[in-house]
Amino acid sequence: MGWLMNPIIGVMKWALTFCYGLTAHMGFPNYGLAIIILTVIIKVILYPLTVKQVKSMKAMQDLAPKLKALQEKYKDNKEKLGQETGNLYKQAGVNPVAGCLPMIIQMPFLIAIFYALRSYSYVSDPSFLWIKSLAQSNPADPYYIIPVLAAATSFVMSKQTSTSSTGEMAQQAKMMLYFMPLFIGYITNTFPAGLGIYWVISNLVQIIQQWWLYHKPAAQGEAR
Repeated sequence: MGWLMNPIIGVMKWALTFCYGLTAHMGFPNYGLAIIILTVIIKVILYPLTVKQVKSMKAMQDLAPKLKALQEKYKDNKEKLGQETGNLYKQAGVNPVAGCLPMIIQMPFLIAIFYALRSYSYVSDPSFLWIKSLAQSNPADPYYIIPVLAAATSFVMSKQTSTSSTGEMAQQAKMMLYFMPLFIGYITNTFPAGLGIYWVISNLVQIIQQWWLYHKPAAQGEAR
């Protein structure tokens, strides 16, 4: 994987250095601000994928009542339920896995920035606000603010796009809704603090983008 990721890691290091230069040009050089700027730039670049993701999620939410009816009708016939669910998706022109595409595409960026931050050569003090060092994990964030924010923003982001269901699927969805943010909060505490900032800011931008796309009238019309 190294030879595939090295070019992206190199680009991330260059981009972080560039963003740090921007903060220096503005008169307050800081790597924390540089990471925030870089995160926003990445999210802007990936915005078209976010639009597609929200369209897919909105379509799934619109189908939720019909899916619930099918689950109730064929709760004792799994094979028939699968067939009818597939037919419903086909008739509505909805791909249930399309919403995962933006996350899959974003993963190389997350992996690359993880390795970039872990091996980045800071030219000045990499502290930021209460964080002792962006290059270190706990105890760099002695108050655990970043892990808590990572978990909280992940929960809000997932809650925005959650769909209603019944039976076993509902239990699994509910479990994932609460388990994944806790897991993300835990692993964030083991990562360099700079990566935690990237994750939190990325989630916040995603939440804002999703809210905008769900509430913008034109976007609602396109998502149907």
